[in-house]
Amino acid sequence: MLTQRSRYALRALIFLARAPGIAPVPMSAIAADQKLPRKFLEIILLELRNGGLVTSSRGKLGGYRLARPASAISFGEIIRLIEGPLALVPCVSQTAYQRCPDCFEESVCAIRKLMLSVRDKTAAILDGTSLADIDPVRVDEQVAA
Repeated sequence: MLTQRSRYALRALIFLARAPGIAPVPMSAIAADQKLPRKFLEIILLELRNGGLVTSSRGKLGGYRLARPASAISFGEIIRLIEGPLALVPCVSQTAYQRCPDCFEESVCAIRKLMLSVRDKTAAILDGTSLADIDPVRVDEQVAA
């Protein structure tokens, strides 16, 4: 399940992807438009900046913008940055593999086989979907719900 932090990060990045022009967008504009708590958003934007997904500039005309084109930022990259590995169990993680402490034999573990399939399909969808692929109408409807 996505945390509130991830949902806010996704909403902020989608907003930046849809922002007209190339001027930086003030954090206050993102927070107001997306109805996000400003202090929480500040922490999230710092994490996104440190992760290379956004850049920031200071001053009167400062703000945030995507560090790369929206088509080059996948949902998988965003979620991994905020949440960590996509895998539901550590024995199928590509970035944080650990053997499950209660597993007798990975090669015959039915749970591992299913979770590997879940991870692969989830990664394919999230890595294959960029910020540019999102339909703004559907996003606005989901945010309002």
